[in-house]
Amino acid sequence: MIIIIKLLLAHFIGDFAFQPRSWVEEKEKRKAKSPKLYLHILIHGGLIMLLLWEWEVWPLVLILMGLHGIIDVVKLYAQKKKNKTSWFIMDQVLHLASIFGIWYIIYQPAIDFISLLQDPMVWIYMLAILIVTLVTGIMMQVFMHKWAKSLQEGNESSLKNAGKYIGILERLLVLTFIIIGRWEGVGFLLAAKSVFRFGDLKESKDRKLTEYILIGTLISFGIAIGVGLILVQLQNIL
Repeated sequence: MIIIIKLLLAHFIGDFAFQPRSWVEEKEKRKAKSPKLYLHILIHGGLIMLLLWEWEVWPLVLILMGLHGIIDVVKLYAQKKKNKTSWFIMDQVLHLASIFGIWYIIYQPAIDFISLLQDPMVWIYMLAILIVTLVTGIMMQVFMHKWAKSLQEGNESSLKNAGKYIGILERLLVLTFIIIGRWEGVGFLLAAKSVFRFGDLKESKDRKLTEYILIGTLISFGIAIGVGLILVQLQNIL
């Protein structure tokens, strides 16, 4: 397991810490003709060798360097301005998949995927992740639609019933923090609200935007905390 952790560490250091913005821009401009592309690939190989610190891993290094280069070249030629974000995500997914795949093929770790898929906690975690990502995002759009429209029209100084809902949400969150014994969460909530309310006092014309952001933040926090509590309870039961 330590090997896969080191491989992931090498990837993230090479792709984010050791890749300046100027390199990214040059690669996007010159694509496969950019020397920075090949320097970037060599840095990845060097990081893997450095972290694993074994000469015997050179086949693994060469394979991962080759796959990294292929993925980067495909991304450089396929991405456009309108799909740049999508290709950034796809690029990282492919890199991680190649790392896990090569690691599994070479080291053949004792992982029983059948037993893993039969573990109810695996499916519960998958459900929780789905809820706090895609499902919550859609729910937020539905919940915030009427206020988003009011915010765009700019015909009122405050969102309708915003104060009432903010109060309900913050009290529910405070109650939750107290029940689970995380009093620091109450302090964080108060600090966050104070920052937003300072904006109200400083720029009264931005009050609707402040309330809109605050409601969205509290709803998002509330859903995540609720799912987390359910997850913890199910984990204890199972």
